[in-house]
Amino acid sequence: MCMIFTKDDIVKLNKEVENHPYKIINESSLEFALSAAKKSKDWTTQLAYILRAIVVDHMFEEGNKRTGAAVFVGFCKAHKKRYDLYKIEKTVGKMVLGKAKNIEKIREMIKDATQ
Repeated sequence: MCMIFTKDDIVKLNKEVENHPYKIINESSLEFALSAAKKSKDWTTQLAYILRAIVVDHMFEEGNKRTGAAVFVGFCKAHKKRYDLYKIEKTVGKMVLGKAKNIEKIREMIKDATQ
C-alpha cells in the first residue's frame, strides 16, 4: 500500500523543525505535487513530487531542507524501507543546488538513499 502525506502532515512537520510559525509561500506547487502523487502507486514517485515541491519550489519561508528530509524519512518508515541519513542529506542538498529538478532524477536519488 502506498501512503501519501497530506498537506496538513507536511505543515505539521515544518512546524516541528522550525522554532517559529510556519509560512507557506508556494502552496500551488504542493497542491500540484499531491495531485500528481495520488496518480502513482509507486512510493518513490510520490515522494519525488512532494520533495520537489518542498525543496526545489521552496514551499515554506523557512525550513524546506529539514522538512524535506523529515518527509523523506517519514515515507521510508511508512513503507518499511531502510534508509541512509547521509544519502538523504546529500539528496536534499543536490536538490537545493538545482542539480535535481527532474522527477526521474529525484527518484533515482531516492532509490540510492534507500538501498
